[in-house]
Amino acid sequence: MSNTKKMLIEVARGLFAEKGKKEVTMNDIAEASKKGRRTLYTYFNNKEDIYKAVIDKELEQVLERLKVVSTEKVEPDVMLTNHILTHLDAIKDVVTRNGSLRADFFHDIYEVERTRRKIDVQEISLIRSILSNGIEKAVFKRMDLDLSSIIIFYSIKGMEVPYIRQNISSEFERNKNSIVEFVFQGIKRK
Repeated sequence: MSNTKKMLIEVARGLFAEKGKKEVTMNDIAEASKKGRRTLYTYFNNKEDIYKAVIDKELEQVLERLKVVSTEKVEPDVMLTNHILTHLDAIKDVVTRNGSLRADFFHDIYEVERTRRKIDVQEISLIRSILSNGIEKAVFKRMDLDLSSIIIFYSIKGMEVPYIRQNISSEFERNKNSIVEFVFQGIKRK
């Protein structure tokens, strides 16, 4: 991806976060980026295209953080714990960072989910790898890796709602480790 395209996406993200998607025009993005409309239209057909690119970029950052966790030299149960906590914190950071855009993310949840699907598949693969390693090391009991990876992923994803809706309470923060322990009840060897 060219530096110009990256810059246009970041400028659009900032404007969307500040004003909300509905209030931002392609002209606003062109002006704020100090690039002409022609340059903007070279990379994007319309505001929807640039909005999708913003969503993609934000979700890529979540995935990058999870990939870093997957390279840690720790036991599988610690890695899975770190994965879960990193996922939740990364989603929280995306929501917090995007101000007015968070309402658009929730309003356009179907669009966000369509864009997110390819990221979800990669995260499920990371979880599967952690589980496989845990089974090999006898940390986790034998299980259907594909099914278990999907169940754990959607369990984590289901916990995002408090973040998306801004119901980020200190109690939820304190209880994240309890939530992780709940997930482990079904997979950890005694």
